[in-house]
Amino acid sequence: MATYRYVVADVFTSTPLQGNPVAVFTDARGLDEPTMQALALELNLSESVFVLPPEQGGHARIRIFTPRSELPFAGHPTLGTAFVLGQPLQLGVITLETGKGLVPVVLERDERGGIAFGRMTQPVPRIEPVGAAPFLAALRLEVEPTLPVERYDNGAVHVLVGLADEQAVAGVSPDFAALAEVGGTGVAVFGGSGASWTARMFAPGSGVPEDPATGSMAGPLACHLCRHGLVEWGAEIVISQGAAIGRPSTLHARAEGGEGLIDAVEVGGVDQP
Repeated sequence: MATYRYVVADVFTSTPLQGNPVAVFTDARGLDEPTMQALALELNLSESVFVLPPEQGGHARIRIFTPRSELPFAGHPTLGTAFVLGQPLQLGVITLETGKGLVPVVLERDERGGIAFGRMTQPVPRIEPVGAAPFLAALRLEVEPTLPVERYDNGAVHVLVGLADEQAVAGVSPDFAALAEVGGTGVAVFGGSGASWTARMFAPGSGVPEDPATGSMAGPLACHLCRHGLVEWGAEIVISQGAAIGRPSTLHARAEGGEGLIDAVEVGGVDQP
């Protein structure tokens, strides 16, 4: 059997064994889709990435798999791959081809040339309102959400449920079987104020009961807060995630727009190879 090299990087943290780990197969030529899916299941991380030659003018094409399915786009796998590939290539910007198009990642470097921070421009999400009742029931919540419950689709599909504060977020204990039935990539709960927010994201239908750090949710959360007037358009928010499962993570997100329109979405963070 052929041997394929992969790197595990902890994304959205500067501390080893925290953040969200991703496996990046740096040369996936020769791997077919069933084998990619089998490897993602074997590794059993939130996502695994398979790097292929570019086809649309980017630096590389990537395919992203959860333990159960392929995603057109996901946040921490894209950022983690940018760190893994960008370091040896010494690139200031690396553009990755995803199932949702080209995603540029700006890589900021320290005085030694190492990557200090990465910031990706995400696909602008599609938004639709959803009935809150089945999600509140699956989350075992008996309180009213603080904002309208809406579904955001940027390649990954997340339903966002606002709660009163960080303590309410920490206390959520979902019915995972019920959550798996409500559809989408995942359901996120969040609370906070100003520039500081705490979130948890549950995706049992994708084989991920709780995700340590969800870049594809962070961008929509920034959009959600701006659209509903809790954060100014263009302001950066800092999202804490993963502490509930022992993998604390920090995500930075910003949305540009106004008058009901989203112009651009950026999500950034650090990486521990």
